[in-house]
Amino acid sequence: MKKLVSTSCASMMLSACANDTDKPNIGMANPASEYCVAQGGTLEIKKDKQGNEYGICHLPDGRVIEEWDFYHQRMGFLSSKS
Repeated sequence: MKKLVSTSCASMMLSACANDTDKPNIGMANPASEYCVAQGGTLEIKKDKQGNEYGICHLPDGRVIEEWDFYHQRMGFLSSKS
């Protein structure tokens, strides 16, 4: 009986040390990227000459458009290049 109690106590102490919490998401997802994917597109990340990253959205109908331009057009904002 002592063995059973000792084993149970050891198991409880070890399980208390377990970390089963999910890591929190840091930051916020890019809304233009999320919108592209939500519309059935696939996202391609490219770099300009200065090394800055930007996203290209490949839409199911064959159109290819910069992700923020697509987002702004569909959401009623001005183009990011205006």
